[in-house]
Amino acid sequence: MEDPCLSTQLIDGDGVFNVSGLESFLKEVKLAECGLSYAVVSIMGPQSSGKSTLLNHLFRTNFREMDAFRGRSQTTKGIWMAKAHNIEPCTLVMDLEGTDGRERGEDDTAFEKQSALFALAVSDIVLINMWCHDIGREQAANKPLLKTVFQVMMRLFSPRKTTMLFVIRDKSKTPLENLEPILREDIQKIWDGVPKPHAHKDTPLSEFFNVQVVALNSYEEKEELFKEQVSNLRDRFQQSIAPGGLAGDRRGVVPASGFSFSSQQFWKVIKENKDLDLPAHKVMVATVRCEEIGHEKVATFTADEEWQQFEEAVQSDYVPGFGKKISSLLDRCLSEYDMEAIYFDEGVRTSKRHQLESKLLQLVNPAYQSLLGHLRTRTLEAFKESFDKAIENEGFAVAARDSTRIFLEKFDKGSEDATIQQVNWDPSKVKDKLKRDIEAHVVSVRATKLSELCATYEGKLTKALAEPVEALLDSASEDTWPAIRKLLQRETKAAVSGLESAISTFELDEATEKELLLRLENHGRSVVESKAREEAARILIRMKDRFSTLFSRDADSMPRVWTGKEDIKAITKTARSASMKLLSTMAAIRLDEDGDNIDTTLSLALVDAARPGTTDRSIQSLDPLASSSWERVPEERTLISPVQCKSLWRQFKAETEYTVTQAIAAQEANKRNNNWLPPPWALAAMALLGFNEFMTLLRNPFYLAVIFVVFLVGKAMWVQLDIANEFRNGFLPALLSLSTKFVPTIMNILKRLADEGAAPAAPERQRETELQPRNSSNSNVTSAGSSSITSSENGPEYSSPVAQ
Repeated sequence: MEDPCLSTQLIDGDGVFNVSGLESFLKEVKLAECGLSYAVVSIMGPQSSGKSTLLNHLFRTNFREMDAFRGRSQTTKGIWMAKAHNIEPCTLVMDLEGTDGRERGEDDTAFEKQSALFALAVSDIVLINMWCHDIGREQAANKPLLKTVFQVMMRLFSPRKTTMLFVIRDKSKTPLENLEPILREDIQKIWDGVPKPHAHKDTPLSEFFNVQVVALNSYEEKEELFKEQVSNLRDRFQQSIAPGGLAGDRRGVVPASGFSFSSQQFWKVIKENKDLDLPAHKVMVATVRCEEIGHEKVATFTADEEWQQFEEAVQSDYVPGFGKKISSLLDRCLSEYDMEAIYFDEGVRTSKRHQLESKLLQLVNPAYQSLLGHLRTRTLEAFKESFDKAIENEGFAVAARDSTRIFLEKFDKGSEDATIQQVNWDPSKVKDKLKRDIEAHVVSVRATKLSELCATYEGKLTKALAEPVEALLDSASEDTWPAIRKLLQRETKAAVSGLESAISTFELDEATEKELLLRLENHGRSVVESKAREEAARILIRMKDRFSTLFSRDADSMPRVWTGKEDIKAITKTARSASMKLLSTMAAIRLDEDGDNIDTTLSLALVDAARPGTTDRSIQSLDPLASSSWERVPEERTLISPVQCKSLWRQFKAETEYTVTQAIAAQEANKRNNNWLPPPWALAAMALLGFNEFMTLLRNPFYLAVIFVVFLVGKAMWVQLDIANEFRNGFLPALLSLSTKFVPTIMNILKRLADEGAAPAAPERQRETELQPRNSSNSNVTSAGSSSITSSENGPEYSSPVAQ
């Protein structure tokens, strides 16, 4: 079944252009797919000359034909368009309203000229339908038509070459070979008589028209022959635009996709009674159509699902293969544009292509920049991780150089992968930012590592100096500060050497390296100074401890027992001198070998000033400690000022005076305790005066037994009451204590004697076994609350009952 013929009214009888009808018609015939491979055929001729009939038989269209039984009248109004059936390439056929119609009148020729000009502007082939009997006649109906055609042709600035096919209708017996010369002669005369612009004054007709002539017999009288001749003529329209075809030499063809817009603009200009500038019109059509194609391609690109996936993906992470895939999408879009716009003006097409490419790249650029941002972030994070591992296995500077080079190369590869073929975007700004980020990270890590190294060696130096310095300061001898200086030099040298070796891998500049080493040296000095200031703050406690140690203990560090033989004054002087030496040592920081007279000044002011012979008022008036600074000692190295030393010494003496007083009191008490026997003269008097009584005792042994029992009881009371120890605390306290313990002690002794008397007789062994625990118990009871006396080479020593 054959496809139905497609047709539409292009322009109505009032000259209104049917835009929607044309658009719908062109979509149905799919003209936009034809490119330049299409042809436009139009027909002109007097009214009721059989134009529509000829077109319907020639192209198998369905134009409305005149009904001969109703009389001759206007059938076609305006301009109609249809698609030729089974003609290749696609051929559009326009049926124009007939000329010289009575409906428009004799003077209304405006539409006739406008439609003629429109047909010449858009058609490749124009059929001129004329009667055979009008050839050779001066007043023939076709001459006004030809004059109209040639006149409107002059309004085209650069006319396209149109094939003008004269169709002679109702051919007579006169052969065509005889009719054609006459017709061509008439055509030439009409051409020569038409006024022309100066530019085309001498231009031959052949420059504008390819004139051809064909004759057809009468349709009504010889219908079969007519159809045969029309069929032969139809064959000539097959491949009409090919070289050698009816329109093989046509020029200025509008691409099929721009035909609708071009036709509208042609008719608009014609209606405004303006001359048609075909080249400008061609550029205009190309401009508008290429812009439309460009907008369509931009819309198609933005709606492309693959592009949308890429656009969304690059917002969150780096997308491998971005450049190739986007280049492929852009290339596809631009190729589609090229295919659709290939037949338009090259200059316009190229310009609009650049605009399209620019718009597409503007759409892609944010995604590209986002991709580079993710690439930079990813590269930076990978650099940080790799760099942190690298510095553990190799030198810092080497690791920084190698890691930087490797990851900048990775960024280059990634940016190369993201490169879009259609544009040469420079990623150098992003790379420079990556470089700055890497350098900033390297600087940060370098600062951290150097800080850690410095802190480590400062910690080691602090540990190596703090306790030894504290011990040396506590010893307070002439060699204290020289020993500290030596210790400081040795430990600082070792720490500096270690730090210098450790930072060698950082390849620091000489100034920075010297600064770090100097900072470590200064740290060592600050540790010593800090420790010295700490000790200086506790100098009074240290002095009292030194005094207490030397005063209360002997040379063997054993506690002193004040037996009365010790020289307390000499011991006190020695202890105070040692404490003053400690004060002298702590008075100033002596890390430099600059001499000072602090020791001498303190000796003169504190020790010598206390001697009995130094009471001269002139000497006392010149107090060397009445100053806030030491001679030849800078203020920043002063720990204890002279005034502070004087105040500390006064406080020190006041707080240690009680210890000396207690020692003197203990010594005197010891002397009293050791001298409890009567003096020798008293013993001699007793011997002389008690000689009679002594002899009496010798003569009467009973008295001796009584005396012996009294002695034993007295001895037991002496031991039980610990009388010797009690009297060490003083006479009155001893009496009070003995009075409270006397009666319980007597009762205890009597009870024990009673228990022994009440025990039954037993064998010697049993008595020994019974007496042994009793003796032990008795010994414990006897020793409770008393003290024992032991002798040594140094004299008697006293120990408490708990100790025994």
